[in-house]
Amino acid sequence: MLFTFFAAVRAAGVKASLSEFLTLLDAMSRHLAMFSLDEFYVLSRTALVKDEAHYDRFDRAFSAYFKGVEAVTGELFGSVPEDWLKKQFERTLSEEERAAIQKLGGLDELMKTLKDRLAEQKEAHHGGSKWVGTGGTSPFGNSGANPEGVRIGGKGGGGSAVKVWEKREFKNLDDSLELGTRNIKVALRRLRKFAREGMPDILDLDGTIEGTAKNAGWLDLRMQPERRNTVKVLLFLDIGGSMDPHVKVCEELFSAAKGEFKHFEHFYFHNFVYESVWKDNLRRHSERIPLYDVIRKHTPDTKLVFVGDATMSPYEIGQSGGSVEHWNEESGATWFERLTKQFPHTIWINPTPAEYWSHTSSINMVNQLLGENRMFPMTLKGLESAMKRLSSK
Repeated sequence: MLFTFFAAVRAAGVKASLSEFLTLLDAMSRHLAMFSLDEFYVLSRTALVKDEAHYDRFDRAFSAYFKGVEAVTGELFGSVPEDWLKKQFERTLSEEERAAIQKLGGLDELMKTLKDRLAEQKEAHHGGSKWVGTGGTSPFGNSGANPEGVRIGGKGGGGSAVKVWEKREFKNLDDSLELGTRNIKVALRRLRKFAREGMPDILDLDGTIEGTAKNAGWLDLRMQPERRNTVKVLLFLDIGGSMDPHVKVCEELFSAAKGEFKHFEHFYFHNFVYESVWKDNLRRHSERIPLYDVIRKHTPDTKLVFVGDATMSPYEIGQSGGSVEHWNEESGATWFERLTKQFPHTIWINPTPAEYWSHTSSINMVNQLLGENRMFPMTLKGLESAMKRLSSK
């Protein structure tokens, strides 16, 4: 059966190799997942899926392959695997739950009563005290008030069910979901350019072997600098106002970028860029950095990344004096063009869902200033596309 399951996973687009399948078989031989489909799901996903972006594909393949295996609804629940169910119950019950079951005559009596009810019941029942249904005080069903029952499907009522027996649902993951720090780091690693810089403090094994061979066997020890990511990143972060709901994901992006790139510098702005930016929000009125200084300091091969919702009055972008905080002699669009001219590798990451962009005139204006579709949503797929765009020449 596992061979056809492996084939189904690969057919769904999950790039699982034969060695990973052998790892899964080895884990199964060690009884890491025996009688629980939930345990097998976790084990097989861990063994076969290397890229988090493929979780959705794996879940779809798993759901399709094992469709109906754990369904407990439909045709009035069908036959109950009594021996298996008892073992599962007994393995996970606490001492308090065991004592509660004894009030109904023990687990055997409870399950026998449930089996008899299922055999007798011909239709759905709600609000009663005997049949399997919802509400009411019956010990079988969900959303009721019996203190020592078996919950079947649905949601609990008083939260005191002796055991929960419900259909296991596998929720598909989606690469359009907002990011976490770990996912951001994975995406940022697509933007890499390695070179050896600094002191030669790492053993050059190939060079040492070659030099020793040429030296008639006398050891010729050779060293080399460490291989580092040389990409230079300049991060501009919109802060305050409409960006307040996005603080958490922006913090995650900032943390991931700071740890991922050796050559990294960040600045803050509010709504749009003008003649100055700042590094400390507590001192943004007293310690501002002229934007000309930023432009002069960084070379054109620096990757410029804006993070903001680009949601503001159009006057803040296109007009002198349009800033909501001070009088700007030149429009934000003028300063933005100076930045993009100095840094041709510029993108904008927007935490607002992409489906709303066309309804906001200021976002349309920023897109026109950026040109060539350089605005990306702050999702896993969006960030991966942004890094790919920055990597292109």
